[in-house]
Amino acid sequence: MKRNRYFNRELSWLEFNQRVLDEAASDSLPLLERLKFLAISASNLDEFFTVRVGGLKALHRSGSRARDLTGLTPNQQLRAIRARAKEMIEAQYRLLNEALLPSLRQAGITRLRIREIAPPQLAQLEAYFEDNLYPLLTPIAFDPENQDFEAPALQVTVACELEPTKGGPPRYAILPLPPNLPRRVNIPESAGYTYVKSEDLVASMLHLFFPEEKVRSTGVFRIIRNGDIVLEDEDTLDLAGEMEDVLAARQFGETVRVDITSGVSRSLSQAITTLSQAQPSEVNRVPGIVDLTSYMDLAFSQGFDELKVPEWPIRSSPDLPPQTPLFEAIAEKDILLYHPFESFEPIVQLLEESARDPDVLAIKQILYRTAKRSRIIDALIRAAENGKSVVVLVELKARFDEARNIERAEELRRAGVQIIYGVKGLKTHAKICLVIRNERGHLRRYCHFGTGNYNEGTAKLYTDVSLLTAHPDYGTDASAFFNAVSGRSKIPRYRKIFAAPHTLKPRLLELIASEAERARQGQTARILAKINSLQDPEIIDALYIASQAGVDIQLNIRGICCLRPGVKGLSENIRVLSLIDRYLEHARILCFHQGGLRTTYLSSADWMVRNLDKRVELMVPIEEKAAKKRVLAILENYFKDNLQACEIQADGSYRRLRPKSGQKRIRAQEELHKKATAAAKRLQRSAASELEPHRPS
Repeated sequence: MKRNRYFNRELSWLEFNQRVLDEAASDSLPLLERLKFLAISASNLDEFFTVRVGGLKALHRSGSRARDLTGLTPNQQLRAIRARAKEMIEAQYRLLNEALLPSLRQAGITRLRIREIAPPQLAQLEAYFEDNLYPLLTPIAFDPENQDFEAPALQVTVACELEPTKGGPPRYAILPLPPNLPRRVNIPESAGYTYVKSEDLVASMLHLFFPEEKVRSTGVFRIIRNGDIVLEDEDTLDLAGEMEDVLAARQFGETVRVDITSGVSRSLSQAITTLSQAQPSEVNRVPGIVDLTSYMDLAFSQGFDELKVPEWPIRSSPDLPPQTPLFEAIAEKDILLYHPFESFEPIVQLLEESARDPDVLAIKQILYRTAKRSRIIDALIRAAENGKSVVVLVELKARFDEARNIERAEELRRAGVQIIYGVKGLKTHAKICLVIRNERGHLRRYCHFGTGNYNEGTAKLYTDVSLLTAHPDYGTDASAFFNAVSGRSKIPRYRKIFAAPHTLKPRLLELIASEAERARQGQTARILAKINSLQDPEIIDALYIASQAGVDIQLNIRGICCLRPGVKGLSENIRVLSLIDRYLEHARILCFHQGGLRTTYLSSADWMVRNLDKRVELMVPIEEKAAKKRVLAILENYFKDNLQACEIQADGSYRRLRPKSGQKRIRAQEELHKKATAAAKRLQRSAASELEPHRPS
């Protein structure tokens, strides 16, 4: 059956998150690194429920019986997801309670319960609570039978049941913990790093909120709501205003999951369930704190360096020597950077130099996600204030960054930047910046194309490719691209680049079909691709046809993979690896053998329907000889990993790769770090051997 040709998208994603959780379970990693991966797996799962489960539940409630690639209806998918997610949540808490917390205690990081704290220290904690926490908290009474209040999404909340008075029914109240409230409070005068959870302290101090009443029982819970709220923007006149309404609706959307601490009384648990309007299958009673993502800041806290992975310093690129002006270096040759092994600083520097350079006339850029304190935003503002023409497309529909993008767009607009709020009916996900400079009376265009966002923070944590070029064809294409998205003009015929939703997917299908035809003719045919997700059925079917023709297909896919590899007669020539390591794999790099030409691209797009058909994306060729050679070496390196990589099996399971006897141990990210370090050292030695005279200014 055709449906057996594919994996379910949602279950495939859950298996990716299991691989993240497996890192938390690995004894080979330092303790706080394991805690980090646990928190990441929890954060991933929260977002998955907010978006994917929320969307499926809405489909089910609408009566839809539409089937996915594997033939499952929304309701069937929901049942399968909840069963698999339940296993995963149980595994998270088992790992936390049986391995991580005991090991943390041995290392001097200890969580105490209120009952374990000595009276003198408890008195100090109570004083701290009254001075620092009590003024921030607001108790809210609720009646489970008269639901006139909804608890907000993703907010840790203390609930309590109060003794009935004069024979009446019990009274219930909740205290939502503000999101900016610290989740841990240090216990004074204690050995090592000893803390109490804020919600435990709040629960112990409820008598301050309810004087002369007796608290019968307490509990802590958190609600996850449907965040898959779609904005129909075709006829929207005020997109920013509409987005604010969407953000407000997301806080009180339909419940998709409720986590309640175990040990809560049956009556209080039922009251919480009723308040949240959750189905029994949507309630998880967890043997520990709710919101495991709160362990992320502990994993990155100061000190305890022996419990963390050794730092890998970010290096400068040897193609950008410090003494060479940036525009001059890019004009000389294309420059390829691989972050975070090589610094993202040149991209920031490009914009900061452009802002103050009197020869720069215009800057055009797309912003999808940015840092909280963004130097890139600051540079664009300065450029506009310095009289340059600055055009910025800010994508307001970037999920979970909508509020920040609305705020940043307003900052830019006030400074005189011409703002475009995305493209109607599509998300703009392309990563491109164009700088136009007057050089001796002639205009020259400098371009940055990338696979990652213009975010200085995530650029230190995600692997991404940057291409800096002054090649005229790329500049012409960049200008045409910006004209198309800003002027709603007809899609142009580009010289080099390919853009979704119009030419990118047809080009991919053409390249795959070309390799298949070469294989049929007895030629060497090969496809190498590193992407984050593969779900588009047209692309998958094209790869199956190519495999059957004899094309050697090697895919490195971090997350979702709906293609079944290694199935005889269908995909026996397709191998799929998935790599989880210190950095989040985010780069998209593609190579098609093409008779030895090895046509190579970087891309902002994954191979999913949403990217190829419903977004504005770019695929850019790497043609300059040195840059192409380097990006190919990076791509091939990922298929040599035998320490962090897993191979996806035909049944959807995965097998962790291990070096065979006598085989070299290869960790792809570590190899890239070593190469970047060696290149930076060569640059330092070269600079040290040169004498540069001071010249009069």
